[in-house]
Parts: sequence; C-alpha cells; structure tokens
Amino acid sequence: MKYNYHAHTYRCKHAGGSEREYIEEAIRGGYEVFGFSDHAPMPFPKEYIPPTRMDMNELEGYVDTVLSLKKEYKDDIDIRLGLETEYYPAYWEGFLKEIGNYPIEYLILGQHFPGNEVGSKWCGLPTEEARDLKTYTDQVIEALDKYDFLYLAHPDLINFTGDKNLYKKEMRRLIKECVKRNVLLEINFLGILTKRNYPDPVFWEMAGQEGAKTVFGVDCHETDQVFQPETEKKAMEMVRRFGLDLQADVE
Repeated sequence: MKYNYHAHTYRCKHAGGSEREYIEEAIRGGYEVFGFSDHAPMPFPKEYIPPTRMDMNELEGYVDTVLSLKKEYKDDIDIRLGLETEYYPAYWEGFLKEIGNYPIEYLILGQHFPGNEVGSKWCGLPTEEARDLKTYTDQVIEALDKYDFLYLAHPDLINFTGDKNLYKKEMRRLIKECVKRNVLLEINFLGILTKRNYPDPVFWEMAGQEGAKTVFGVDCHETDQVFQPETEKKAMEMVRRFGLDLQADVE
C-alpha cells in the first residue's frame, strides 16, 4: 500500500501519538503519500464542547505542525494536509470560512452524526429507525453537492439493524449518487481492525455491482495502526470478492 489520506492526531481527543511518529511509521511501512485528516473543528455554539474533534483554536497548530513536517521530510515521503469533516448545514458556511484561512489541501467526508451534531446520536450506534437511515443517506448526498471531497470515508458507517430491504434500497441509492458524481468510496481499515459494523459486505457487494470506485483508508488513531499488512490483506479479499474498482491512488 503506497498511500493513505486518512489519519488522525491527538488533537481529536480520541487518538494518540505525535505527527512525527505517524510519519516515521509511514516511512517504515513504505508509504509514498501520507495525508493527515484529523477531525475538523466546527464553529459550534460556545456552550457545546465536542468530545471527538479538535477545537477551532487548535487548527493553526495542526496546520503549522503538518506543514513543518512536510518540508522536513520532503525527500522521504509526500505529506498532505487535510481534514475529515461532516456536513452540518447550520455550520457549513462558517466552517468553510474558517478553514479558508489555511492551506488545507483536501477534505474527506465522514458523516459521524446526523443533523448538526448537537443533540444527535452517533451514526455508528445500532438503530432500527427508518428515519435515521434515510437522514444519513440524504445528508451525505446533500454534502456531495456542496463540496468536492477527496472521497467518502466509511460510507457504510450507519449501523442500521432494521428492515434489510430498506437498508439495501437506501445504500444502493447512496452508491448510485456517488458513482454519478465520480465520488470514491473508502474501505475503512479501522472498521476491519476493530470489527465494527463496517465495512459491510452487503454494502460492498452493491458497490461492486454499481461499478463504484474504491480506495483504502487506514483511519489510524494510534501509531501502531499506520502499517497494517494483515488488515490490507482482508481489504484486498473484499476487493476480489466483490469485483471492486480499487484505485491506485486518489488523485
């Protein structure tokens, strides 16, 4: 595996290790391109303190650190500066204005919460509610119309435990909209490593049927997750099993 654009830092409050440690591991693992995409800060109301993302006042330090390492390691590895973000309608324009002050190279979309996050529940929690499934699908599709994301991270994050036919209908709708927009879909290594509800075989079988373009994303939250040859083997098994169109890179 030569590239990864999905990596986090301690700033998101649920990851460990320094940026330098991640880069050293990436070099040892043979990566040619390594992108940082920590959970993006959002211009939430002051009374809401998000538990799983950097604060807005940490963004400058994040950018400066990654850019410094990019320069230092330029002869060893291509380091990219990005963010993983949700699409929250109430805060989207404010978010774009804030990050517009920095040389962010890319955004990946990872819709962890519905609505505007505040007062919502994580999409990875089991739900039988059809409304939750449809809201997730609608919001992701709306996001794809708002911004040219590098790719869609863990598109099958929604942990729907209700009607299987409804799940297939909504996920196929999502996949078709991504194919229409030429949006890449990520097979998420963290999901494989920690045995989450994703990557979901039902989803990826449909992705193969619809000809969706696929990428790998490590989604590392610790330095020992950067290089995962065993997880990569499992991901490649999915690619072969479902006839997925795996991209050599995302650019």
